[in-house]
Amino acid sequence: MSEPVEGHVRETDAFTLRMERDPLLRSTITAITVFDQLPDWDRLVERVERATRLVPSFRARLVPSPMGLAPPSLALDPDFDLSWHLRRVDAPAPHTLETVVKMARIAGMTAFDPARPLWEFTLVGGLEGGQAALLMKVHHALTDGVGGIDLAAHVVDGDREPTELGPMPPLPTHERLGEGSLPEALGFEARRWTEVAGAVLAGAPAAAGRALRDPLGTLRSTAATAASLARFVRPVTSTRSPVMTERRLQWSLGYLDVPLDRLKAAGKAAGGSLNDAFLAGVTGGLRRYHEHHDAIVPALRVTMPISVRRPDDPVGGNRITLVRFEVPVAVTDPRARMREIGRRCAEMRAEPALPWSEAVAGALNLLPTAVTGGMLKHVDFLASNVPGFPVPVFIGGARIEAFYAFGPTIGAAANITLMSYRGTCHIGVTTDNGAVPDPDLLRACFVEGFEEVMAPAATTKPRATSGARPPRRAVASRVARG
Repeated sequence: MSEPVEGHVRETDAFTLRMERDPLLRSTITAITVFDQLPDWDRLVERVERATRLVPSFRARLVPSPMGLAPPSLALDPDFDLSWHLRRVDAPAPHTLETVVKMARIAGMTAFDPARPLWEFTLVGGLEGGQAALLMKVHHALTDGVGGIDLAAHVVDGDREPTELGPMPPLPTHERLGEGSLPEALGFEARRWTEVAGAVLAGAPAAAGRALRDPLGTLRSTAATAASLARFVRPVTSTRSPVMTERRLQWSLGYLDVPLDRLKAAGKAAGGSLNDAFLAGVTGGLRRYHEHHDAIVPALRVTMPISVRRPDDPVGGNRITLVRFEVPVAVTDPRARMREIGRRCAEMRAEPALPWSEAVAGALNLLPTAVTGGMLKHVDFLASNVPGFPVPVFIGGARIEAFYAFGPTIGAAANITLMSYRGTCHIGVTTDNGAVPDPDLLRACFVEGFEEVMAPAATTKPRATSGARPPRRAVASRVARG
């Protein structure tokens, strides 16, 4: 059964779309899936067609609201053409994964056609060793990392022999009327404020009861929420890094492979989680990078997504709230750094303002883009951790060997995204060339940072490559291991 096309995008997505008036703030995700062989093209087309019917937001285009009175709306594209969104090419020389990484770099820096649904997939064949890759380009408004994995479940198989899924689902027919009209936008605003007022009135009796029973506690709770909201919208006027300060409309891409069990064990040994160990490896690398540039920073500002996805949310879609906070960098003891990172992450997940993230985004959407965009450019880095499939999966008879996600910098110096798959943490690194003119050095520092974190738990070392000029031995080893 097809999911309905949602009417308007969420305020948080409207925020990212609005920020794209500045090309430095684009929210384009690129990802590379590596296969052990070339998938069957007809099977791949059939699975992607099926997925777009089950999740018809991938067949919808964005329609702006008049005068920005409401968030953009989604309407089914009457000219949807799967062959435009799903393509295939042969890799040029030297036919390595580096070739696909370079393609991903260009794709990530290229704006979408706003007249079409915001995604493009390209199957790249002819890689050395008989391998192939699927280069995916998706706007963040269509899905987040967890939603992407949910969507992938409609495409992958558990065995090399593709599973027969039965008849093709019917074409989605739901299409909102009056999209882009002034009356529709005004109606949306009226409904939204009516819903807000209704929610406030519905909660008023319970709130009044709490105030009567515990006036001091109610006052403290209200003050905590107000302070939390203030932290969410607090202006950011300078970067914490004295080194990664410039911004340019150029990216570099690279990746790391880190053993999942060893990184998880490192986090557990420090009394924390995989995410704590991941961030500790990143911050350890950033400390080394700053030391190479004769700079010492106590902490850096990170933007991290927190999932607000509910069990009844539709497949796909973007269901994250971005929070920004400082993480320790100068703490050289990796376990102490993990514990402090875990404490700060727990504080952010418990922020009273999280349920109000949509309202916060709506308020930010009223500010000039120069103000909010300037704040984003003073974030030092972004980091996200997405759990992928724990077992091997296949597409069109080809086994997936690796999956690298390259998140957008959205004005920051770098984006580091971890996608776990089949016992390996595949970590994609996107860097702004203005902030990081020596991306190979930064990735080498990340390798040392993860080695430091895993030292008590493992001897296996991560490997790094660069989208611009990777070490040949590392790339060859990675391809051969696949």
